[in-house]
Amino acid sequence: MNWQEHIVSDKKILMGKPTIKGTRISIELILELLSAGWTEVMILESYPNITDQDLKAVFSYLKEGLENEMYLSLSDES
Repeated sequence: MNWQEHIVSDKKILMGKPTIKGTRISIELILELLSAGWTEVMILESYPNITDQDLKAVFSYLKEGLENEMYLSLSDES
């Protein structure tokens, strides 16, 4: 999956946060919804201007970010 076809960052839209191309729907919002228990079906029904391919691109974007070590360090709480 080429996530760059679905996810963009424009300083004029949401201060440059990554968004789904052609929308003001941020990757952050998608993750907030998923972490709150929303399913992909619920997201697609609530935001009809995005596609299942857009959601797959979100996961591909995150995977690539993790591969490139773009994540928060976890503290060792032992």
